[in-house]
Amino acid sequence: MTRTLGLDVGTKTVGVALSDALGWTAQGLTTLKIDSENGHFGIDEVVKITEENDVSTIVVGLPKHMNNSIGESGERSIHYSKLLENSMPDVKILLWDERLSTAGAERTLLEADVSRKKRKAVIDKMAAVFILQGFLDNPAKGE
Repeated sequence: MTRTLGLDVGTKTVGVALSDALGWTAQGLTTLKIDSENGHFGIDEVVKITEENDVSTIVVGLPKHMNNSIGESGERSIHYSKLLENSMPDVKILLWDERLSTAGAERTLLEADVSRKKRKAVIDKMAAVFILQGFLDNPAKGE
C-alpha cells in the first residue's frame, strides 16, 4: 500500500504528517526548517521522506480566507506545490483547503494543556495532521 503525505507550508517551517499504510489515520512526522527568502524550501527533504515511505500522494494545505479568496499564504502553498510537482512528476500533488487547521491544532494542544513553548514546537506538524486527516476522511478526496 502507498501512503499519503500532508504538508502545512509556512514561511519558516513545513509541518509534515504521514498516513498509515491503509490511509485511515494521519500521524505527525516532523517539522522541516525552511528559508523561503533565500530559496531553501526543504524540497530535497520532502523527496527523501516521500521515497522512504512509499508516498504516492502529497496533500499541501491551501489556506483560504473565509470568503474563499486566496491571499499571500495561499500563494505560497501554490508555489510550493509547483516546486514539488517539478521535483516529483510521478507523485500526485494536491492542494487541500486547510481553513482553520492551525486553529484546530492550537485548540487541541490547548485542551491537552501543552505549554506555550511546546505548542510552538509542534503546531506546524499538528496542523499537517489536521490537513491530512481532513483529506483522508473525505470520501471525494482527490476528485
